[in-house]
Amino acid sequence: MTESHQSITPYPDVNAALSATLAGIQAALGDQLIGVYLHGSLANGDFNPRASDIDLLAATRDKLPAHLLPELASMHAQLAGRFKWAGHMEVSYIPLAALRRYDPANCHHPALRVDGSFDIDGHGSDWIIQRWVIREKGIALAGPPAAALIDPVQPDDLRRAASGILGEWWAPMLNDTSRLQDSEYQAYAILTMCRSLYTLEHGRVVSKPTAARWAQAALGETDAALVERALNWRPGVELDALTQTLDLIRRTLQRAGVHYAHANTQPTSPECAGG
Repeated sequence: MTESHQSITPYPDVNAALSATLAGIQAALGDQLIGVYLHGSLANGDFNPRASDIDLLAATRDKLPAHLLPELASMHAQLAGRFKWAGHMEVSYIPLAALRRYDPANCHHPALRVDGSFDIDGHGSDWIIQRWVIREKGIALAGPPAAALIDPVQPDDLRRAASGILGEWWAPMLNDTSRLQDSEYQAYAILTMCRSLYTLEHGRVVSKPTAARWAQAALGETDAALVERALNWRPGVELDALTQTLDLIRRTLQRAGVHYAHANTQPTSPECAGG
């Protein structure tokens, strides 16, 4: 990270982790590295130090040889022991040929996961949206502007991606509500539905708070109150909004034209809902 990048975020501990991670990636990859880009909530304007992770993309010249992967895994593990935020980081390593546009036939790439494991991950529809965020809002820690590496992502591509994510990730939760028993995940789901609805309506991606304020005006009084509760949620606060959250997910799926299996979404007790 150059001198100008020392304060790339308002958080000194985040900046320290970013600087160390960039140096580690550069040392491990050498000439294979094209650039490193900060994206996700820190680039999109909705970073929450209590709940967010750090998202990085490392653009590589070619597909990385297998012998480099253990070295990268070891480097990230060592940094996680030294820097708090290096242990709350996701890093995807994508070669230029695959980065330019999302191709479901070429979507398996090395990645550091937020749980600290390192493996080859398959990228789903969300990486269409990730490419838009990286291209339009991503912060280059090293290398050329991301717009030089990624083709423009069109509004209808974003709409299709939002629908894909809703079908891939959120529709199954109408039948298995185990994740949604947690108040933090309920708040996350509510705000994600707001952002999905915004993208479906406008063909753009905005931060969760921006989408939430739009949704409060667009969805009506009952939903506005639910969204406000999600915006104001803090650790230790019980949201107790499972039924309302499931209903908002269901209506968002319908707006996206996503077909899903009908389920009993009004459990009589936590046990009936999967915990």
